[in-house]
Amino acid sequence: MDPVVFGRCAPLAREPLGPSPAGDLAQAFKALGDPVRLRLLSLVASHPDREVCVCDMSGDVDLSSPTISYHLKVLRAAGLITAERRGTWVYYRAVPATLNDLSRLLRAHETAPTVPTASWATPTGTDGEGR
Repeated sequence: MDPVVFGRCAPLAREPLGPSPAGDLAQAFKALGDPVRLRLLSLVASHPDREVCVCDMSGDVDLSSPTISYHLKVLRAAGLITAERRGTWVYYRAVPATLNDLSRLLRAHETAPTVPTASWATPTGTDGEGR
């Protein structure tokens, strides 16, 4: 996936996507559509060192090492993470430019009306009004 293509995408509310960017973006969103991959991306992106060894991930998810590797491969193919082998271990990093581009694509136009927050985006224990 070419991050330059992502960088040329305007927010969806501003103009329609062309066929090539739509295909690349669909691959990224498809990768994020799996709860395991979304969780793995979150583990990588939120790690204090901004990178994480695959050896440290198996304790965070209840999956076998080959299954974790498969999901990381899908995230890499979608351009969401990179991998670097160091000796026998592989270290993963999120690709900030890709994550920023996906975020920018979904942002509504500044003049668009305010949209209510989705229920899954509201922190547990609150209803969006501090209760």
